[in-house]
Amino acid sequence: MPENIKDKGVSCVHLTAARFKVYTGRRVVGEEEIDLKPLALFVPEPEFRPGDMPDFSGLELPKAGETRRPPTDAKAEDIRDLAYTIIRVMRRDGEALGPWGDLLDHDEALRGLKNMMTVRAYDARMQMAQRQGKTSFYIQCLGEEAIACAFQHALEKGDMNFPTYRQQGLLISAGYPILDMMNQVYSNAKDPLRGRQLPIMYSSKEHGFFSISGNLATQFVQAVGWAMASAIKGDTRIAAGWIGDGSTAESDFHSALVFASTYRAPVVLNIVNNQWAISTFQGIARGGAATFAARGHGFGIPALRVDGNDYLAVYAVSKWAIERARKGLGPTLIEHVTYRAGAHSTSDDPSAYRPKSESEEWPLGDPIERLKTYLIKVGAWSEERHVQTKAEIEAEIMALQKQAEKSGTLHTGDGPSPKEMFEDVFKDTPLHLRRQRQASGV
Repeated sequence: MPENIKDKGVSCVHLTAARFKVYTGRRVVGEEEIDLKPLALFVPEPEFRPGDMPDFSGLELPKAGETRRPPTDAKAEDIRDLAYTIIRVMRRDGEALGPWGDLLDHDEALRGLKNMMTVRAYDARMQMAQRQGKTSFYIQCLGEEAIACAFQHALEKGDMNFPTYRQQGLLISAGYPILDMMNQVYSNAKDPLRGRQLPIMYSSKEHGFFSISGNLATQFVQAVGWAMASAIKGDTRIAAGWIGDGSTAESDFHSALVFASTYRAPVVLNIVNNQWAISTFQGIARGGAATFAARGHGFGIPALRVDGNDYLAVYAVSKWAIERARKGLGPTLIEHVTYRAGAHSTSDDPSAYRPKSESEEWPLGDPIERLKTYLIKVGAWSEERHVQTKAEIEAEIMALQKQAEKSGTLHTGDGPSPKEMFEDVFKDTPLHLRRQRQASGV
């Protein structure tokens, strides 16, 4: 031991290159003695726990219409402020204000309202079907319908989404048959994926919906790769990646941003910040960053935050980002600020980790109610027509459900043939799979 370091009678850990000894309670360098405090980690905590009274008064919300709208060719460094505010269009009374609020005519907005109502009715029936034992699993997007529906509204045919499991609104807004979605959830004989995917993990190339992966965050790198391939081929189609707030902690998220930024891939990267990653609140994944959108700054990517429960705002921001990508101006990162009103999935009980009334206190409201209020205010809709349309949509969904169940559910009817697992996997079936099929007798 060096002469200038004296043992103080506590356990020695190691001798460092700086020639001082670390003890459990103190450090001595030369003749100086320094008291040490035990190291500790900071663990972020949600503001409210079960039993607490939620209070979102501290959430900074700009007024509807006050956030500027930059030109689509704006440089990332010139719009840094848009990653820290929230772009909003509709006020509580339904009035649409500001430079982002004039992109949809009333008929298009009404189409968006009906799409959201359809998504919610579909979710409700499939959630009930799971509780009745007709399928093993389901995930709703309750409270988040505006995000997927408005984004799909801004896309063109041929563009490709790389979704997570809470963007069923992309498919429904794109006109994908709801009956096929139900058959897939039931994994019955008419399941278009022939039993190869978990319920709710849809896939439709024709409708721009890449196969859902249960391994989260893979969608981001896949979207960037697809967009790069489109550019290499000289195509005009762009890609959109989807991720939840919790999955931004995955390495794939950062890898995607590196490639998107470096090669200026024609891609829109969407973060759906619904405040909860299963039972973990969004502060865990966000860490010390002020917002999720701000993470784009480190990669030189333009980033914006938008009110995810404001259909008009989501459409306008999505359209802005999509135009950038299609013009060859590179990627955009969008953080959609929303709230997951329901459970993470049918396997989850949110009352175990958040107050039961939290969703009701969320200040951005219900996306369907907000767009309905806007359309009534401009004279394009009425409360009576809304009630009637809601009943008609629910009746149609119920009829489709009965039709799907005739083809089978989890415990009734015929499922896909076992031989399906050997087909359409490889272009040329390898020998070991041929032998397995022969051994199985299918």
